[in-house]
Amino acid sequence: MPHHFPIRVYYEDTDLAEIVYYANYLRFIERGRTEWVRTLGIDQGELKRQAGIVFAVRRVEADYLSPARFDDLLTVETRLLDLTAARIVLDQAVLRGEDRLFQATVTLVALTDAGRPARIPAEIRQRLAAEGPRSGM
Repeated sequence: MPHHFPIRVYYEDTDLAEIVYYANYLRFIERGRTEWVRTLGIDQGELKRQAGIVFAVRRVEADYLSPARFDDLLTVETRLLDLTAARIVLDQAVLRGEDRLFQATVTLVALTDAGRPARIPAEIRQRLAAEGPRSGM
C-alpha cells in the first residue's frame, strides 16, 4: 500500500521560469521517504545510535514528466518495490491530483558509521516487508 505525503510548492522551490526547480523534486521525495519510514515506527536517529546504521541513497532513476508551479498542492507517493537484507528499492512519484509530474525509482542501502555495507536489522526488515513486495530477507 503506498504512503502519501502532502507538499505545498513555495516560491523558494521555483526557478526563474516559475516552475519547480528540478533538484527540488529530490528533496520532496526525500521528505516522503522520511515520513514513510516514520509511519512504520522506525526512528532513523535511534537506528543510528543503537545499531550504527544509516540508510543512504545509492541510485536514483528519475523522469520529469510535467512541471509543478508555485502554490501547487502536491502529493509524494512512496511504494516499496523490493527489499533484501541490505537494500530497499522504492517507487516514488510526485502527483498533482491524479497527474503524475515526477517519477523515480530509488535504491537505498544500509551503511555503517564507517560507510561500509550493512544488513538491515531483522525487526526493521519485517516492518518494511509488511509494506509490499520483497525478494529476500
